[in-house]
Amino acid sequence: MSRVPTLSSPFLLGFDEIERVLDRVVKGADGYPPYNIERCDRSDGQPERLRITLAVAGFTRDQLDVTIEENQLVIRGRQQDDKSRQYIHRGIAARHFQRTFVLAEGMLVLGADLKNGLLSVDLARPEPERIVKTIAINEHE
Repeated sequence: MSRVPTLSSPFLLGFDEIERVLDRVVKGADGYPPYNIERCDRSDGQPERLRITLAVAGFTRDQLDVTIEENQLVIRGRQQDDKSRQYIHRGIAARHFQRTFVLAEGMLVLGADLKNGLLSVDLARPEPERIVKTIAINEHE
């Protein structure tokens, strides 16, 4: 089955990279760890704020990495098996994960906080500048 490009309109110029990013996001979504994205209340004149919260019970701060790679927020978790333990039943596996969020141009990562098994990452979306530019028209005879 071939896919019809979603951004193939002749009026959408230069959006090839966005289409590739969308494809990558769809292919990389596996559901672990679960997460929420919430819009936070705005303060006087402050930019819009978002909070991503991931359920990372069992992970310590040292086992988590939050990075920005190009225009993506990448959150990784790495747990090691404790070789000294002998399990009679093991229902909680040591697990690695990587969760990626594509950030729009201008998005700022304000910080991250780990509390009660929840990792929260705060972001801000400043209002873009409204720019109007007049383009000179050259005349050739």
